[in-house]
Amino acid sequence: MSDITPGTWQLDPTHTEIGFTVRHIMSKVRGKFEKFEGTIVTSEDVTASHATATIDLSSINTGTADRDNHLRSGDFFNVESTPTMTFVSTGVVRKGDTDFVVTGDLTIKDVTKPIELAVDFLGEGKDPWGGTRVGVEATGQLSRKDFGIDFNIPLEGDKVMIGDKITLQITAEAVLQA
Repeated sequence: MSDITPGTWQLDPTHTEIGFTVRHIMSKVRGKFEKFEGTIVTSEDVTASHATATIDLSSINTGTADRDNHLRSGDFFNVESTPTMTFVSTGVVRKGDTDFVVTGDLTIKDVTKPIELAVDFLGEGKDPWGGTRVGVEATGQLSRKDFGIDFNIPLEGDKVMIGDKITLQITAEAVLQA
């Protein structure tokens, strides 16, 4: 974000992916959310920039319909009573020319916890439709139990079917608003 135009940027949902990875028994399950909206407001002083996002939890897609329906249930997201997850940034710290740490509040199931995202600014440029775009990639981790998502099935020994640690991977393009 060192050479980014100050302004308000909207996430482009067709060129943005909000994904996650979680341990499942002896492997990992990957998924993404297909419906979301987000805004990045950039400032001359990059540390004064901020971002918000709202993710439709019912849009979860792990590639398995039965698993996705279970994740929407009261055992996990309980989308009937808490249909969205939100992120509101609280700070930006520069870590290099294109590397930043963005801190913020993540709310899932009416529980708000701080989260830290490592952000790599991929650049800014004109698109073929006359707009201006920026690209970023972000990663972070959270404990699902911190948000009251603690369903599990015990396995032999001290093992469980689903890991607690969730790794977030976000690849985003945002378009400068006029």
